[in-house]
Amino acid sequence: MKVVFRVDASVWIGSGHVMRCLVLADELANHGHDITFACLPLESDMRAFIGERGFNVITLTAPEQVVKPAHDADYAAWLPKPIPDDAHDFIHHVHAADVVVTDHYAIEKQWHEIVRARLNCKIVAIDDLLRTHSADIVIDQTLGREASDYQTAGTTVLAGSDYALLSRAFLQQRENALSRTLTRHVPRVLVSMGGVDAPNATLNVLEALYPYVNATFTVLLSPRAPHYHEVKQWCSNHDNVNHVDFVADMASLMMSHDIAIGAPGTTSWERACLGLPNILVPLADNQKMVCEQLVKHHAAIKVMLDEIPTRLLHAYQTTLNRWEALKSANLALCDGRGVKRVVFELEQLRCDDVNGYRLERASSQQDIELVYQWQCHPNTRKYALNPSTPTWEQHYAWMSAKLHAINDYFYMIVERYSGKKMGAIRLDRLRAEHYLVSIFVDPTRYGKGIGAQALAIINLIHPDVTVHATVLKENIPSQRLFQKASYQQVDEETYIRHPIQ
Repeated sequence: MKVVFRVDASVWIGSGHVMRCLVLADELANHGHDITFACLPLESDMRAFIGERGFNVITLTAPEQVVKPAHDADYAAWLPKPIPDDAHDFIHHVHAADVVVTDHYAIEKQWHEIVRARLNCKIVAIDDLLRTHSADIVIDQTLGREASDYQTAGTTVLAGSDYALLSRAFLQQRENALSRTLTRHVPRVLVSMGGVDAPNATLNVLEALYPYVNATFTVLLSPRAPHYHEVKQWCSNHDNVNHVDFVADMASLMMSHDIAIGAPGTTSWERACLGLPNILVPLADNQKMVCEQLVKHHAAIKVMLDEIPTRLLHAYQTTLNRWEALKSANLALCDGRGVKRVVFELEQLRCDDVNGYRLERASSQQDIELVYQWQCHPNTRKYALNPSTPTWEQHYAWMSAKLHAINDYFYMIVERYSGKKMGAIRLDRLRAEHYLVSIFVDPTRYGKGIGAQALAIINLIHPDVTVHATVLKENIPSQRLFQKASYQQVDEETYIRHPIQ
């Protein structure tokens, strides 16, 4: 597919929208898709950076006038031209596309309708603000977001942090993060307030914390930031403070630190994936919900910008005292596989299979009750490794624990177009990078190929781990299922799928 991203960066917009689009673009390119970016030329834009990442960049027509946003939530000012003008300019430069991805707070339904009508393309909108779209897919990685929050008929909504767009480097570090420990003597603190940090929160943090704690600091701030030189000079004048302009491997940088202090933007999910306890300083209106959700889930401590001089030191000490709990809370929020889930959904846009399925994380009381119904069916127990039917109390305790397990995965198999749940598939962690798969299908749906499709989706979302399966030798249908799924048979009741390159 030819996929075109419409996204901007500037001193006001920041870099986060471009960075998460680059993550999605990298994964799509790895799947063989043709990628192009279309961006306005703006102050502190990232067109050159996108080009350095290997992608074609179309420079759209420069606006006649750029207006400074009146406030943080003045998103209309992010697009310094009328929406129809931008849409027609995009069409003039792009000519053709199979999928257009927008990640821009000033672009929504009207723009989508104009572009779809002219290019006959699919539209994917990345959003955080519950705006109105005319899109085939909406991606909102906000923690706590529900698909039902978007009232858009005929749209697939990928909601919640399961769809957080993180680079593959974070997934590669995830297994190590599950067993990370705190540096006992001199904590390592990462200060990263985003690519621009217009209010200079970075320097405020350093001045409020550095004189009072025994720690080493890494300060990440790019030359695009308006206070770059001031911060760089401060760092050079102080011991145990290292300033970094840019880091290609953010995952490794986070793994080498014990605490992060930053804004609750896209990097919130990066920190969560790696279990990095953090203190959040919200700098923009669109970061407020993310911040509140992270605090609600006991994954972060919030300090407002004007509270840094009075509250930051206490927040730092609290973070050290609660380090293990904060680590676990973060790990539970994001597993680093969001971009793989999103690419799977995007690739379904070119399919007309009305019998397709998707995997959704089990989460609700209704899921627990439905799985119990399947578990109690005689056909399910017939070939179960434990043939005894569990009591409701036993099942509830078992599944509740599974749903809260940081190391395991419990998916419901959902029919794509009806939304009906047809079965469940689990991955239970045996040890680092090794998981045991278990499948059970609604007993009224046997013989529909549901298990085979679920295993195929697991291959796409979890290609990097070794998957084991135990199947009773008398369970001929399941034996055939794993054989057809190209699992290697180890003995008469054991199968294995090695990582897929």
